[in-house]
Amino acid sequence: MASSKATSSSILKDNYNIKQLLNTEAESKAPVESVQLDGLAALKIMKHCRENYPNHASGQLLGLDFKNVLEISTAFPFPKLSEDKRDEVNLSRYTQDMMRNLREVNADNNTVGWYTSTYLGNFLTQNLVDTQYSYQKSLGGKCVVIVHDLTRSSMGNASFRAFRLSQNFMEVYQENKFTTESLQQNNLGFSNILEELPISFHNSHLINAMMHEIQDDSDLLDTTVHSGPSASFSIADPSQTSFLSPNFNILELNLEPYIEKSLSQLIESVDEHVSEQNNYAYWQRTVARESARIQQVIQQKKSENISREAKGLAPLPVETEEQLSQMSKLPQEPPRLDSLLINAQTSTYCQQLNQFTCPTIAKMYSAKSLQKDVN
Repeated sequence: MASSKATSSSILKDNYNIKQLLNTEAESKAPVESVQLDGLAALKIMKHCRENYPNHASGQLLGLDFKNVLEISTAFPFPKLSEDKRDEVNLSRYTQDMMRNLREVNADNNTVGWYTSTYLGNFLTQNLVDTQYSYQKSLGGKCVVIVHDLTRSSMGNASFRAFRLSQNFMEVYQENKFTTESLQQNNLGFSNILEELPISFHNSHLINAMMHEIQDDSDLLDTTVHSGPSASFSIADPSQTSFLSPNFNILELNLEPYIEKSLSQLIESVDEHVSEQNNYAYWQRTVARESARIQQVIQQKKSENISREAKGLAPLPVETEEQLSQMSKLPQEPPRLDSLLINAQTSTYCQQLNQFTCPTIAKMYSAKSLQKDVN
């Protein structure tokens, strides 16, 4: 009896271990659906990007993936690089040293992506696509790129966005065939190059307790009445300390410089798009001209063979259109990747302008109505 009980308990234990292993494998294969960014990592990213402004800043993201959530716990910056190839070797050595140091202090040392700074939402570049592709190719899709916009952060809104390359784009990029036919077959357009993931912020319980304590201390200082002869003159003004006090800063009528600079960048993006369209139109004209010439050669040989058959002579061999195309070496279609990135960046500029111009126009019409009532 004892042996049978031991056998049954061992079987149950083995079944439990197998279930745990299957659950772990299922969790590891689950796709990432959201990103959780710790407050410490967000502050590190903001500090590094602000200190390097107006230069570009980037760094490594470290954390863990748990089920469908990618948890980013810390980050460290990359050093500035020049065009020297030796800097790439130094960057690799620097990254390895940082990972080893974090491992020694029992910090998360698993790479889950990278971050980059941007200005006025200008981040859809060839460099970002190449870097993110290498990350997703090596980490199996369990990684993202965090884009931090310094301009929107300076306006009081900490801008953090998480992106990854779509699966359709990964397949086309791997084949390196950005032709019109390949884009249509893979249903790839400028709107589905990147996939944006929802991002949330997380702090430890100790940090949350400290924030509440700091807030309580500030409220206490604002409402304290000092003792002494001048006690009646030392009461804080409630209109300046209350969070519900009226604030008229949002009623300013001047157009934000952000809108003007975004419009100028939108114009540059449209000019780049026109240039790409002109290059593509030139290729189409060249192909059409060569195709017409090939058809003319085929028709000439056919008519010549008809006259030779009438004279009783043997017909000449007629090459096919494909053979003549290979002999004439038609120009290849220019890659459409640059056009996709330009269109995606133009769409981003339009969305940003839509977000900021609507409130501005509403304020202008409100001011116009108030002036009519006053007059």
